[in-house]
Amino acid sequence: MIFSKLLADGAKASTSKWSFNITEDWLQGRTTYGGLSAAICLRAIENEFDDLPPLRSMQVNFIGPVAGEVEVEVTLLRRGKSVAYISAEMKANDQVATHCVCCFGTKRESRMNTVFGDTPSVPTFSESKNFFQHGPGPTFSNQFHCRLAKGGFPVSGSPDSEHFIWVKHKDELANDMPALVGIADMPPPAVLPMFKEFAPISSMTWMFNILTEDLETEDGWWLMRSAAEHSKDGYSSQDMQVWNTSGDLVLTGRQNVAIFY
Repeated sequence: MIFSKLLADGAKASTSKWSFNITEDWLQGRTTYGGLSAAICLRAIENEFDDLPPLRSMQVNFIGPVAGEVEVEVTLLRRGKSVAYISAEMKANDQVATHCVCCFGTKRESRMNTVFGDTPSVPTFSESKNFFQHGPGPTFSNQFHCRLAKGGFPVSGSPDSEHFIWVKHKDELANDMPALVGIADMPPPAVLPMFKEFAPISSMTWMFNILTEDLETEDGWWLMRSAAEHSKDGYSSQDMQVWNTSGDLVLTGRQNVAIFY
């Protein structure tokens, strides 16, 4: 099931509720790939409200495993003149699986229009190698093209706690905001290349800010950075960014990951 069709097939279930069917090709172990869960929640919100300003920020909690038939309940928390806060709660078998809070905000004139940081200097997507060349990735990774620009390959005992990966949807119709959300969680945790043998990992929380409404990038490729800042007691904190092929920063995020290594 390609990304755009899975989201387009969402149907109204009841008041403020939307149903989706997550197929097995989107699984990560026994649960759904987190980027897809977040994208489904965002699409349910978009289906419920057709007059929202641009998405500015999203907070995601991955609470329990989920797959198959799911239902997303959308709740308006507050809407003012320029900003709206809306939550989406995904359930499967009456159990909460994913909970999201989205902030939408109207554009306003500002004298502060500056990017405080450098664009990374890494090989282009055409110069980079297949990220999973040393072995298959999780099931859902077959939905994406992934190329390593800098850092270590998965489970290679790499000394690097930071990696840069070029990622692209194989689905050529996946080019809207839910598609960006759906791809931004694709890079595995930054500590995974440091593993010397495979061990389970699981994203627990994910928070990100959207920095632009312009989703243009060459041939669908996005450059993604994940950098581990800390790892202790079975949890790792990491910093994340996404750039387009022109070097424009489009998304920044943070994630807390459970590791069983």
